[in-house]
Amino acid sequence: MSMPALPDEPPFLSAQDLQLLCDFLYAETGMMFSEAKRYYIDRRLAERMAETGAADFSAYFAHLRASRAETEQLINRFTVNETYFYREQHQLRCLSRDLLPEIVATRGAGDKVRIWSVPCSTGEEAYSIALWLLENWRMVDAYHVEIVGSDIDTRVLRAARAGRYGERALARLPEDVRQAYFEPVGQGRWRLIDDLLESVTFTSANLVDAASMAANGTFDVVFCRNVLIYFDDVSRRLAARNLFDRLNPGGFICLGHSESMMRITDRFRLRRFHDAIVYQRPADTQDG
Repeated sequence: MSMPALPDEPPFLSAQDLQLLCDFLYAETGMMFSEAKRYYIDRRLAERMAETGAADFSAYFAHLRASRAETEQLINRFTVNETYFYREQHQLRCLSRDLLPEIVATRGAGDKVRIWSVPCSTGEEAYSIALWLLENWRMVDAYHVEIVGSDIDTRVLRAARAGRYGERALARLPEDVRQAYFEPVGQGRWRLIDDLLESVTFTSANLVDAASMAANGTFDVVFCRNVLIYFDDVSRRLAARNLFDRLNPGGFICLGHSESMMRITDRFRLRRFHDAIVYQRPADTQDG
């Protein structure tokens, strides 16, 4: 039986209801939630129940299971979207100094190079890739560079397409880069210029859903940073398999500094470069 809500507090779930919700979120996203995050869960659930007019958890959960739109809304409330421009800049240096030169060594001028930021949150990482290459890779105009940002959270995708950011997101950008590629829009906010907005495509993707990942095609470089830490071992292996399948043979994946693909699967080759450790799909592997 659910405990009554305290004044100005979110409703409390019974242990059974909490487990039902955590199991649902796990099946949909691969992310693990538990009793340890009860306050976080209760607060976000209370918001959705109030917004949908659900009388109690049973009514809300029935609506949740019947509605993909509501599932999307709830997932949006539980995703973590902390990011800023030029985060983990050492990987961007590695991208321009080592990864891309190796990738294009066997390609001709004008050939396509695809780079994926997944999850991309509100777009800072995907746009950072575009900015960095424009400023630091002299061969950027010699190839058809396609940058895609993908996320499971539809709210952040809308924000990414709008390209409006506050001072905190831009704090690590050199001032000349800010002045060249952003326009002030008032109240301490900046908007990317149209050319940059048009240089990145944003799509939906779920790391543990092979079909949604496959819909985005294959890539030469994937940035998948600071998300696998929220998964359990089973979900990490599933995400790793999906990421492996989305990499072209010889392609690279960059993880967060506390993440290691070697602890998840042996399908990738570890590569140590001057600026970063990355993981490579061997060139002689097949899909599956």
